Amino acid sequence: MLAPSIVLVEDDGPLRTLTARALREHGYVVRTAATGAEMWVALESEPADLVVLDIMLPGTSGIELFRRLRRQSDVPIIFVSARGSEEDRVLGLELGADDYLAKPFSSRELVARIGAVLRRTESNGNADENAEAAGKRGSEIRFDGWTLSMARRELHSPTGAMVDLTGAEFDLLATFVGQPQRVLGRERLIELSRTRLGDSSDRSVDVLVSRLRRKLASAGGSAPIITVRGVGYMFKSEIERA
Repeated sequence: MLAPSIVLVEDDGPLRTLTARALREHGYVVRTAATGAEMWVALESEPADLVVLDIMLPGTSGIELFRRLRRQSDVPIIFVSARGSEEDRVLGLELGADDYLAKPFSSRELVARIGAVLRRTESNGNADENAEAAGKRGSEIRFDGWTLSMARRELHSPTGAMVDLTGAEFDLLATFVGQPQRVLGRERLIELSRTRLGDSSDRSVDVLVSRLRRKLASAGGSAPIITVRGVGYMFKSEIERA
């Protein structure tokens, strides 16, 4: 089995060298880049299994590089940044990043995060195959007058209006409707979601739940996600698959 290939995009030379060395010691094939231009060269020469992308880069920012890369590829991406505020983490995750790691971080933590993302990606690949087969039987889920299209990744309100959801919000809602009337803790939500919602130790999951509730309520419907104090959340409505 081939070792996973990682492209590390980091403009800090000493940090880039130390991080690449640590990843290689854990069995990864690592190619490095100091700028966005070097990242594109690395990816064009050979595909990667994962990209570790610094947000604060000279020239084109990591956020813009992420947007361009996501239009071309579904390669897993882990953001790293010296900006570790909750708002920055939520922004990165809402854009569709698979994880967000604030500097300074230990090599051990980065290795653990990479391993978790790669395992989740493999698991999601298997799940996508199952979903494709299920899609032949119908991929619409209805609850309380709402319609969630898994194939088109769209949510329509009881009035028929389409609700604009970010990728993270859609994945969170899809996770809830996949486990209706069951209490889900933050760790379980992270595990089940296609995108990493955040660590259970911070409020990233809570922030996304709150935003999803507000969008459901503002679209003229009720939000069937209730808080189970001290445990997590539960999707209370019954669902119907079409």
